[in-house]
Amino acid sequence: MDECCTPRPSQYYESFDARFARRLDRHYRRRGLTRPERRIAERIESDGVEGTSVLEVGGGIGTIQLELLRHGALSTTNLEMSGAYESAARALLDEAGLASRARRLIGVDLATEGSSVEAADHVVLHRVVCCYPDAVALLAASAAHARRTVVFSHPARTWPRRAVVGTANLMMRLRGKAYRGYLHSPDAMYDTLRSAGFALDDIVRAGPWRIATAHRT
Repeated sequence: MDECCTPRPSQYYESFDARFARRLDRHYRRRGLTRPERRIAERIESDGVEGTSVLEVGGGIGTIQLELLRHGALSTTNLEMSGAYESAARALLDEAGLASRARRLIGVDLATEGSSVEAADHVVLHRVVCCYPDAVALLAASAAHARRTVVFSHPARTWPRRAVVGTANLMMRLRGKAYRGYLHSPDAMYDTLRSAGFALDDIVRAGPWRIATAHRT
């Protein structure tokens, strides 16, 4: 990826800050997993989570990881570009007594620094490819780190959604913020996983999200 297009932790922190993290924390404590998060956790659980390792890219405060740890995952690793989630994430892990089985790394870009990250049985990306400029590179790196399963979500690439993303990006630009949202080609993302030796099992809807599950063949 060109240096000019490589995302920096600072551009994520300015949009996904401590206030955003607190909002996620409140929602989880009051209502549990969101519908898309629940669907993703169910896909991993159906593949067999007991005694496995999970790598989540951009897991935020780690709610999916908490669910999988409670259902028998041996360990989880979270990669996050913004450090704003750490206080809430650590509190949730401590309260659940699961901190010793969870690892959290800040500022590690899997697409460009994948050699520093260990492989896992399952790799999860929720609300991530739409925040990253090169989804193909990110998913290729994710596939290379997945021994069994890759589950990721992406927004539907419709004209109304394009209008929403375009408007949001314009507002970001006017506010002087570097963060941008993206609507990548679903076919290009699916083909990336197929080229890496994965079979696409299914694509399910969860609100505005499409959740794709792929297994290594």
